[in-house]
Amino acid sequence: MPVWQALHQELRDGGFTVITVALDKSAEDARPFIEAAAPTHPSLIDSEHVVADLYDMINVPTVVWIDECGRIVRPNDVAFGSDQFKDLHGLESAPHLDAVRAWVKQGELALAADEVRRLLPRPTAEEQLARAEFVLGWHLHQADQVAAAEVHFARAGELAPHDFTIRRGSLPIRGLDAMGPAFFDMYSEWRERGRPYYQPLPVTEPSKP
Repeated sequence: MPVWQALHQELRDGGFTVITVALDKSAEDARPFIEAAAPTHPSLIDSEHVVADLYDMINVPTVVWIDECGRIVRPNDVAFGSDQFKDLHGLESAPHLDAVRAWVKQGELALAADEVRRLLPRPTAEEQLARAEFVLGWHLHQADQVAAAEVHFARAGELAPHDFTIRRGSLPIRGLDAMGPAFFDMYSEWRERGRPYYQPLPVTEPSKP
């Protein structure tokens, strides 16, 4: 997304680097968007959902802050670079972007270390099993065992109905539009349940530089 490239350009002299990772079924699916954005920061494609597994991500766009020592200083959190889809998710982009600027320019962290540890997501046994089912489905689909793959994709969705990286992530693999009727069925279900998984982490108002 262009906004992350702009943020990288704005803050890179402070030692800040954006690393974007696309969860797509193939490099070719993500390539047009990456080439259009022409990022000067590292921009990766994760067709195996390894990053989602490592950081327990359940949706995108998700942002993790990692400091120069490799420590997570803000756990993965749904954050948007613009307000383009605010009507869908109800979140404003500015508070998070301002918090990033305050972190890089003023060293201000929105969360204390003990709070970061408390808020780090930890997958349940069912969520771990859902990811295993997703991986198995993806493996079978790549082996052209489409019907068998569908069983495991469905099972993954049953085990972790809130995990959009699994449920929505399987749509393109299954030949379905990730912004089509299947997605909006998930979206409607999520809204009816009170948007249970879009609860942003605290963002404190930065002090003036």
